[in-house]
Order: sequence, then C-alpha cells, then structure tokens
Amino acid sequence: MVSQSGDEARGPQIRTTQRVEGGNVLGQTPEEAFANPDIVRDVLTNWEYFQSGILAARQVVRPAISDSWRRSQESAVDHRRGQAPMPMRDERLQRLLDKRNRLVQAGASTMALARDYMSETGTVMVLTDADGIVLRLEGDTKIALRNAVEKTHLLPGSNWSETVCGTNAIGTALETGQPLQVHATEHFCSGIQRWTCSASVIRDPIDGAVIGSIDLSGLSDSYGRQALALAISAAARIEAQLLQMEMEARYRLLDQCFWLLPPSDRHHAVLFDSAGRPFKANGEITQIMRDLGAPKCEPNFPQLRSADDRPWDASRPAWIKEEWLRPVDHDGEHLGTIMVAPKAAARTVSPSAQNSARTFGNIIHRSPKMHAVVEKCRRVAWTSAPVLLLGETGVGKEIFAQGLHTASPRRDQPFIVVNCGSISRDLLASELFGYVDGAFTGARRGGMAGKIETASGGSLFLDEIGELPLDLQPMLLRALESGEISRVGEATVRKVDFRLIAATNRDLDAEVNAQRFRKDLYYRLAVVPIAIPPLRERPDDIPMLVDHFVAQARTRYGLGDCRFSPEALALLQGHDWPGNVRELRNRVESLLLTSAGEVIEPSDLADLSFRTEVHARTDLGLSLTEVTERDLIARTLRSCNGNVAATASALGLAKSTVYAKLRHYQIRAD
Repeated sequence: MVSQSGDEARGPQIRTTQRVEGGNVLGQTPEEAFANPDIVRDVLTNWEYFQSGILAARQVVRPAISDSWRRSQESAVDHRRGQAPMPMRDERLQRLLDKRNRLVQAGASTMALARDYMSETGTVMVLTDADGIVLRLEGDTKIALRNAVEKTHLLPGSNWSETVCGTNAIGTALETGQPLQVHATEHFCSGIQRWTCSASVIRDPIDGAVIGSIDLSGLSDSYGRQALALAISAAARIEAQLLQMEMEARYRLLDQCFWLLPPSDRHHAVLFDSAGRPFKANGEITQIMRDLGAPKCEPNFPQLRSADDRPWDASRPAWIKEEWLRPVDHDGEHLGTIMVAPKAAARTVSPSAQNSARTFGNIIHRSPKMHAVVEKCRRVAWTSAPVLLLGETGVGKEIFAQGLHTASPRRDQPFIVVNCGSISRDLLASELFGYVDGAFTGARRGGMAGKIETASGGSLFLDEIGELPLDLQPMLLRALESGEISRVGEATVRKVDFRLIAATNRDLDAEVNAQRFRKDLYYRLAVVPIAIPPLRERPDDIPMLVDHFVAQARTRYGLGDCRFSPEALALLQGHDWPGNVRELRNRVESLLLTSAGEVIEPSDLADLSFRTEVHARTDLGLSLTEVTERDLIARTLRSCNGNVAATASALGLAKSTVYAKLRHYQIRAD
C-alpha cells in the first residue's frame, strides 16, 4: 500500500507540543504551576475561610488551586478526608494493568530510573492512568515514607482523581491538562496537607488525548521546585517512548496485513491502529468515504473504537459494514484493524491474477514451507508495497524478485537489478541516483540517469541491500518516502515511482543493532519480509529440482538419456547444500558432464559430505532404496503429527502396511 495523493486518513496526526483542552489553548503561565512554600500559613487561612463559606480579605491562593477547591466542593469531596479510597486488588487491578499495558510499558524505563535515583530523596514517582488510578509507584522506600504512603493509600489501584480526593497534583493536572505543583495546605483535604506533589499529564503522541499522569510526591519537607520540572521531563520521555511504540506497532501491522490486501483497482482498503484511528489508505480518503456512502457532514474518517475500548460495536457508523472489518493480532497483541471494502465496479476475474499463478508456478517445489512462501508472494505481488527477500546465498532470491515483478501490474515496465555488494561506494551512488554533466572527473557528457530513475514505473531489485553504504541509506529512504531523488551534483528534485524489492542474506536486525544499517530504512524495507527457506530445510524438493536441472542440461549440452539413480537422489537429500539451489544446479551439471555412464550412482558422489543421520540409517543394514522409503514415511508421519491413519492415506497405503513398515524401519509413531 504505497502512499498516494491524500492517502493519509485525516484527523489523527502526530501532535505538537502545545497543550489544548476543549479546543482552546490553556492560558496558564509556567510560574502559575509552581507552589510557594513561604505562604503555607496564609494559604491555610484562605482554606479555612473557604471551608466556612467566607471570602478571605487577602487572597493568596493561585487561580489553579482556588478553581480546584471550588470543583472539589461541587463534587462533594469531604475536606476532612485523610486518604484515598481503598485500592483495588488482585484480579481487578491486574485487569486494569493489562488494559493499560501500553502506558505501563512506555513508563517502565522512566520508573526504573525513579527507583534508582530517588531512593534517598524522600519522594516517590507515581504513574497513573487518565482516571487517576495509580498503576505503578517507585522511589524512596525508607520506613517513614513507606508508612505514610500506605496510610494515605498512595498505592497501585488507588484513585487520586480530583472528584474523589479533591485538589491534588495528580487529579488536578488530569482535570486541567496542565502541569501543576500542589504543596501542603493547597490540598483540599486536610488529611493530605502534609504532602507536597508535582504532576504532569501524559498525552497520546498521535492525537494529544490525556492518557495518564506522572507525579512526584513526598512529605511536605521534601518540597523542591525542580520536582515539577522532573515530572514534566518524565512525561515527555514517556510520550516519546509511546510514539516509538506506536510507530513500531504500525510497522508490525503493515507487516502482518500488507500481503492480505487485494488490488486497489478492485477494493478500498483502510488501516486502523490499535486505538482504532485510521492512518493509512490505498487512495484518497475523501473519495473512499464518498464511495462508501458516508454522510457529507462527516469531514474525517471515523475511529473504530468507543471510549470504553469495545471494538466496533459502539463506534462503527452504519455505512461501514462489519464484514469489511478484520482485526489484526500477532503473538497475542492487538495491532489494529484492516478494512477492505469492494468498489462498486470491481471485476470478478483478473488477468493479472492468472499471470501471477503462471509466474509463481514456475518455482519448483513440493515442500509445505516453500508452498507457503510462494503463496505469500502471489498475494503480495498485487500491491506496490516494498518486499524484503531474506535467505541464504543461492536460495533463488532473484527468481522470486522477477516473479513478483512479472505478476504485478508493473510487469510491462522495466525490471532493474542492482547488486549493492559488487559496486564501490562512489560508483554505487551514481549508479543508483545518476549524475549531471561535470559532477565528477570522468562523468559522461550530458550526465546519466540512475537505476532508480530508469526503474520508474516498474520495479527496482536491490540485491545484497545489507551492503548498501550507511551514507547512501538516507537517500534511498527519501526516494521511498517521498518519491523524489536528485542526481549526483544536482540541486533540483526529480519525481520517481518504483516498486522496491530488496534482498539480503544478512541479519538486518543485528545490523541495525550494530548501527551499520538505519532502523528507519529497515522498517521501510521490511513492510513485507519474505524468508525463503534453505534447501536443507526442504529435502523433498531436491528430486524435483534434480529432474529439472537434468532436463535443462540435456538441452543445453546435447546429452543423452542421463539420470540419477534413486540411491543417488537419496544421498543428495542428505547433503546440507550450503550453496543451496545454486550449488545443487552446478553439482548436477558437473556430474552429468563428467560421469562415465548415463546413470549417476552413489559412487559418483564420493566427494560429498552427508548428515550423520543418513549414514546412521544405512548402518541399519538398509539399502539406499529402503532408506529413501524410510525417509518418505518418517517425513509424512511428522507432517501428519504422528497420525498413522492420515499417513497411510497420504501415502496411498493400507494402515496395516504402514504399521508394518514403522516396525521394520524402527520409526516411532509418537
């Protein structure tokens, strides 16, 4: 799903640092957020007058505090209260923690720092959700503070919202959306006035909604202005971590669902993140809304989750049918939702789909592993999403790349191949991006278009992408993200439109960790990662591949009726083939060209090494033909999960025969 004009679903955007509430920027100045410890007695006098319903002659209380006192009184908070309500326990608390797992995870590293660096400060750091429920608490564990924390119920599962506990940093910050320090007598409840606390709200980095708070609390003698600055800094750290988590979750969502998407000329598709926010579409979002019958009064694509996190039922508008929606989960984590809605004039038969079947039908395989890879390629070929082919040297990555291009809507356009590992850094820059006249000594007069520009409209296959120099990686990322390049020595921008297929035999995760490969480029490349299994993991394919290579060699070299004996084929299946299919092809051709007879026998394979278990099986006194039969039965039994009846059916044998052979070959059925 490549970005097109207007494909970003309007509404949810990464927020700015400006804090808003009710659509208006709040007007609190930074100084108004801090408490003044020198006027505690005067504040207490104002508080007593307020509780008596008398207007004090001298008002010293900040507006943020006096407004909170008024709200607390309107909420019927008991000003004599000395603690929060009893915290929720056990299963109820665990359910809440599971529900707020994203926030707890994002705050984990910040809370760990609190544990390490606040142990002697007489304060604790508190993480809450948007309702003011404490999720986690870290910090000083000295007995005096611990006893005060427990007595006040400043514990996981306790509710510190303003409507429950009156004016306090957690509840009032959540109520106003502003960072705030509440010191001693500024608290609405008399039993909490021995505390000083500083809190800042935590906002969703995408839509700016308040999702929690971070608070530093201690007994009043621990007051310090820097505590509020620390709370604000901690909130910013958590928001940054939330943003990183959200971006990674979206990349995982793309990875899981891109290859499921049908062609854009037949269906509308919209992706929603885990919070139900639309963030990606395969066309102009307003056009999609019009096609699906959205009311004209709806300016933005709707979210798919209600306030209490129930999916779809309370938030799905009538014009979005439930059968169009599919949740996307991976390893127990809800990544988001994909919506696929048919267009009114969708075709029922696609010539490109038939072309796809023919193209990938040329990949010789029998094993289930390889079949799954081919099916994934067949589905993803329709899209213009980047594909990252992973696999050892010789597994056939370029054949898959060619198949992806041939089965795509771009099949009539160029298919350009560049091996990033076979060209020097300086030459690779001009090879990929081209250059202008006079860009460097020896530059061709009039300049030259690069491979990316040449591939525009078609597909670019970058083999050995892991070898791409680090300083060229931002240039490739820009081409992928914006569809723009500049030739070497050129200031102007050129538009390009290409489908990228990349391949590597390196572990790019390890390369990213070693800072040899950019993480942002890796995520962009790995929209659809496809791991091609090595030949040793699919020995069932070897006889078919050998037959294919034998037929090719006969035609190429004019050979007669040459072939491999069953015993030789069985031995070939026991070789590890570090060079994979390429090594097998070269070995087959070499044997056919150098063998004295028409039939390749085991004696011709004397220089090949075989896995220990192959020799162990021949030690049982079995012929190599029997070894082949034993392997076939054993593999079929494993694929049937030990079910003998299913194995017999798959082999076309009677169940009694299979049992007899299991005993003969000493194969265990469990």
